[in-house]
Amino acid sequence: MSSALSLLQEIVEDVEQAGIPSSNIYFLGFSQGACLTLEFVTRNAKQYGGVVAFTGGLIGDKIYPGNYKGSFNSTPVFIGSSDPDMHVPVERVYATANILRDMQADVTEKVYHNMGHTINQDEIDQAKKLVFKV
Repeated sequence: MSSALSLLQEIVEDVEQAGIPSSNIYFLGFSQGACLTLEFVTRNAKQYGGVVAFTGGLIGDKIYPGNYKGSFNSTPVFIGSSDPDMHVPVERVYATANILRDMQADVTEKVYHNMGHTINQDEIDQAKKLVFKV
């Protein structure tokens, strides 16, 4: 995980050094990618363009609040998941959403009953709204 988080940090720094502000950087992931996305942005909170997590939550045997700092300054975040999901317990989705809210993210969470470990059309529509502001 530390290698993946470092790589994401390097990419974000490269993008910002190229003149693109963090407010124009978007993150999106599914399952493990969603978990890594949420872990990275929460450890490095600032105003991003947006964050989309299809079935994800913060990583670890438990959540360690000391790992997370900063403010999202109203960054829009969408987290969608199934209840149940075989890989990401819905309780972790809720806990993650609450931490992000406490860090001033504008969080939308949607839990779909018995959806399974997949992405549905409503989630895609939510992501399009977040990214394209439609």
